Amino acid sequence: MKNKVKIILIAVILLNFTGCTTYLKDEDGKVIQNKVTGQSLTKNILCQPETDEIVKLYTDYNLTASADKKVNLESLDKCSELTPATGKYEGIWTTVFVKPLAWLIIKLGNLVKSYGFAIIISTLIIRFVLYPFTKKQVMQSENMKKAKPDLDKLEAKYKNNQTQEASMQKSQEMMSIYKKYGINPITGCLMSFIQIPLFFAYLEAISRIPSIFEETFLGIFQLGTSPAVAMFTNHQYYYIIFIVLIAGATYYSFKLNAGVSMGKEQEKQMKIMMNIMVVFMTIATFSISTGVALYWTVSNLFTIVQGLLVKRGKKNAKNY
Repeated sequence: MKNKVKIILIAVILLNFTGCTTYLKDEDGKVIQNKVTGQSLTKNILCQPETDEIVKLYTDYNLTASADKKVNLESLDKCSELTPATGKYEGIWTTVFVKPLAWLIIKLGNLVKSYGFAIIISTLIIRFVLYPFTKKQVMQSENMKKAKPDLDKLEAKYKNNQTQEASMQKSQEMMSIYKKYGINPITGCLMSFIQIPLFFAYLEAISRIPSIFEETFLGIFQLGTSPAVAMFTNHQYYYIIFIVLIAGATYYSFKLNAGVSMGKEQEKQMKIMMNIMVVFMTIATFSISTGVALYWTVSNLFTIVQGLLVKRGKKNAKNY
């Protein structure tokens, strides 16, 4: 199992660091931003910006940039014409994850006439595709709760025996308990490893498509604006709704789908890690774009609803 975890970790790291988003920088090395939205301008955009304001920012950058750092806007397709095969090969990460996802969001955006709703719809599509994995994760959590009494007894049995031989025997007995309750330890981690690249794929897809962060959602929320810029610079305090939604949804999602660990000490550590992740995501929400915040909110709400439905279905099945 440890080897499988290592392989997944290595794969995630390699994918995440192959073809990442880069940003425009001025002569002093500072990232160039749209002063109105606070959006950091992406250098390796996938298609042409459409608004005059954004085009001017790129044009002004090209006037001072060296030849090898200029952004050739003329060579890029219009965002409405973007395909997964657009542009040159940029590595597995961009080719397999970012461009197809960007294409899906654009196509849906053109269909429903809103990139905000396109992000929501694409999120729901992907969550439905991943449903078998997330369902297994919820079922594993429930099975772990059933196995907890046996695991507690096992923990108490070897509490005062920490020899190598006892540890090996404990591991064997633990695997027997897992087998008895149909628990696969790797399943609980799998969805987390899927979530990480998905989050970064959305982050990059949205950041690299100018037409997305040039648009507003519901005529109120600018998709390229971060809550920090909206609240502290533009005094648009209603953006705090994304911070509240993400904090609440992330916390409840983790709590709902958290498995039961082997001992009280490990349960305590799991709770601490969960709280750290919630705090981290809440703080990160201040700086991520509204488009990404929209994805994260919808994704977590879907996970919560799905978890409740799976648990209710399992409970009803018992009654029959």
